[in-house]
Amino acid sequence: MSTDIQTIRKLAHLARLEFNEEKEQEMLQDLNKILNWVDQLRELDTESVEPLIHMSEEVNVLRDDEAHNEVSHEEALRNAPKKDSDYFRVPKVLE
Repeated sequence: MSTDIQTIRKLAHLARLEFNEEKEQEMLQDLNKILNWVDQLRELDTESVEPLIHMSEEVNVLRDDEAHNEVSHEEALRNAPKKDSDYFRVPKVLE
């Protein structure tokens, strides 16, 4: 399978790309190489090959997600540079 320069120009237009004539020729050669490689893959006999869902049989083992407070409200406010009763004071960022 091969393609022509008009196909390259149409693909470039759809992808909003611009190529000069030299780059168009390079892209044409590269695209033809890719299409030839895909044709080689099509020749392989994959009739008895099971489709892969994952690359390996390993499964991630994750710890349980348990929520717990490490710092109490009072301890956090004690470390705050500025506070107002039960709240942190921060500079105003919105008008």
